[in-house]
Amino acid sequence: MYAYMGHIRYEDLKPYPDGYWRSRGIALRQDQAESIETGPDGREFLSLSSGESLAFDKLIIATGSRPNRFGWPGEYARGVQGLYSMQDVNALENSTNNIQKAVIVGGGLIGIELAEMLRSREIDVTFLVREKSYLDFLLPEEESTMVGSHIGEFGIDFRFGTELVSIDVDDGGAVCGVKTSDGQVIPTDFVGLTAGVSPNISFAKACGVETARGVLVDSSFQTSRPGVFAIGDCAEFRTALPDGRTIEQLWYSGRRHGQALGRFLAGDQGQYEPGIFFNSAKFFELEYQTYGRIDAHLDIEFGTVVATSDSPRRLLRIQYVRTTRAVVGFNVLGIRLRHEVCERWIRDKVAVERVIENLKEAGFDPEFASRLRMTADMISEED
Repeated sequence: MYAYMGHIRYEDLKPYPDGYWRSRGIALRQDQAESIETGPDGREFLSLSSGESLAFDKLIIATGSRPNRFGWPGEYARGVQGLYSMQDVNALENSTNNIQKAVIVGGGLIGIELAEMLRSREIDVTFLVREKSYLDFLLPEEESTMVGSHIGEFGIDFRFGTELVSIDVDDGGAVCGVKTSDGQVIPTDFVGLTAGVSPNISFAKACGVETARGVLVDSSFQTSRPGVFAIGDCAEFRTALPDGRTIEQLWYSGRRHGQALGRFLAGDQGQYEPGIFFNSAKFFELEYQTYGRIDAHLDIEFGTVVATSDSPRRLLRIQYVRTTRAVVGFNVLGIRLRHEVCERWIRDKVAVERVIENLKEAGFDPEFASRLRMTADMISEED
């Protein structure tokens, strides 16, 4: 998003200089894998779309995700797309050149990033969100309200409780409007489909590798085909992880997958340990971090402690187990906390009272920033 917005150059998106890979004995090939084949000698190889083949001893499938489409009429029109890959960003450059209006469908994190990208070029944005408030299936009410209010200040036209019905297409095959569930017709030059993503399993499935929602793997990332592994967004664990997830679709988890599989292939024994859940995002100028378990709607097992500030907008939420008082998760808006401290508190099941007393240890705000201090009159506790 920051390359599109002009904050960095597109060439700066490369993780390393071009010569890095060769110097480490890594060969890069820009091609497309079509199938897995077995040669007369019993060795396996990839058949590539260029007509060449590539023999392998171990194969790692890391095909990621693809934006969801739900069969909306017009969803493949010109000017309709998701936002996942570099190719999507290139298409976005072409589709949004000199346009005035855009509609975004789906109120997740990718949708907000896309909205900020479009607003940076002064494109009017209408946001169709089926929930009653922003991310109310993920965020508790205070966070959802705070984030929605903040985003609205940047000229985003939120349409809560509204779903896409169809996309209108002009005679040239380009998008020209959308119809919504409340009967409205919204003229637009562009539609961003950001209603989540799904594992990209088409290659694995075509090769006879067992799949469900994702490419099925064990705790060492081994698929149903010997010597073939899967990691990242496309992988689905046969046995749920400790937090109940079977698919991890975050940058942080993708990195951990790669590190773990690298160790396994180098001979280390063991199985993948996901660690404490973490994610971060930025809603325009409002930073967000979440650690461990935070429920949008509490059940009887958990309580939560919340401190908020309106000017500037800041929020700190701590969720804990009612019976033991052990902390299980943190939400922060407009505040930065030290990752290793929050993770340690959750892992060690530190009592919520002790965490509040030692919050200064987790502070990681920029220099000269005023800190949110949790005092008795700021704290609301829900059981």
